Amino acid sequence: MVLDGAGQHDSRWSAIVSISSKIGCAPQTLNEWVKTVEIDTGQRLRELANQRRRFGYRRLFVLLRRDGAPSGINRIYRLYREEGLLVRKRRARRKAVGTRAPIPVEARPNARWSLDFVHDQLACGRRFRILNVVDDVTRECLAAIPDTSISGHRVARALTALIDRRGRPGMIVSDNGT
Repeated sequence: MVLDGAGQHDSRWSAIVSISSKIGCAPQTLNEWVKTVEIDTGQRLRELANQRRRFGYRRLFVLLRRDGAPSGINRIYRLYREEGLLVRKRRARRKAVGTRAPIPVEARPNARWSLDFVHDQLACGRRFRILNVVDDVTRECLAAIPDTSISGHRVARALTALIDRRGRPGMIVSDNGT
């Protein structure tokens, strides 16, 4: 509030000198007063931030304004950063959909196939993926398809070729990256 017109001056001190001559006090007195106001505002800002941890500097500014603190949004932001205050991001919790029961498997070949993608990086930095198709009962690797990019059409072609060669499985299971 005191230094609202400070943007018209080259420095903070020149703004204080200009304002102090207009209100008729010594620049040193005005400078000390501005410092104490900022210290008080910083302490009040810290108290409000501890009470309301999910509030950022904008909402805290509104609360300080209601309390009658003489400051602008830019000063509150500067004090907020100087105090090291941050709104901590909440981590999203994954919610389980229903209960997961193990899928029963018949003890015969081709009862269930599992699809899994494995990825790695070459020495030159290029990434590649491998699609592994495994028979869960016999633990046999039916196919391992390496490529830099494996599309859905490529997966469908590989599964069709496997079905032609080995017969149709009872079910196909994929973990979808989990």
